Formats: sequence, C-alpha cells, structure tokens
Amino acid sequence: MDLTAIVKELKLTVAQGELELTRDVSGGYVGDLLSDVMANCKEGNLWITRQTHQNIVAVASLKDLAGIILVQGKEPERNTLDKASSEGIPIFVTKLSAFEVAGKLYNLIT
Repeated sequence: MDLTAIVKELKLTVAQGELELTRDVSGGYVGDLLSDVMANCKEGNLWITRQTHQNIVAVASLKDLAGIILVQGKEPERNTLDKASSEGIPIFVTKLSAFEVAGKLYNLIT
C-alpha cells in the first residue's frame, strides 16, 4: 500500500513530504528509543513515534523508511521539517495514540 492511501485512510496531516506519497509501505514500527528503531525497524516501514527532534530524520534516512508518523498531536520542530525536506523523508501528524495508529495501519496493510 502506498502512502497516499494510508494518509487518506488514517486521516493523517502531511507536515512534510507531499511529493513523496507514492512510496510503498511494507510495515510499521512503534518506538521512541532511537537505538531500538535503528536496530529493529525495516526498510519501507512507517515509524510511529512521539519524538519530534531532527534526529528522527537521520534514523529514518539511515533505515530507508517510508516515513514518520508523529502521534498524540505532536508537531515536528522547524529544524526537523527542514532536515526531512532535504532528506526526502515524509512526516505525518495525527491526534491518535501510537496504539490506535499501529492497529489501523496493521489492518490496512495485511
């Protein structure tokens, strides 16, 4: 499933990456500990987190993730958006909890 369909189905707000929505999503990963995400997240996954600092973009780029979903209404910092733009990493925002997003995403892509 591509990001366009996921954004529509989950009613996500695109904070950055309108031009990257054709990416395919292979799965998801929930985590706020950067080292855990680096060790366990797989290429093509959507990362679900409440972290908003620019280091999340570095991890997403390193792991070649499809994008990052910020939960609980968290807004990305300005420098995070700038870095995501330069790295081509989509960032989405939702008021839903990580639990809700993970469950809905699982049902969409399985």
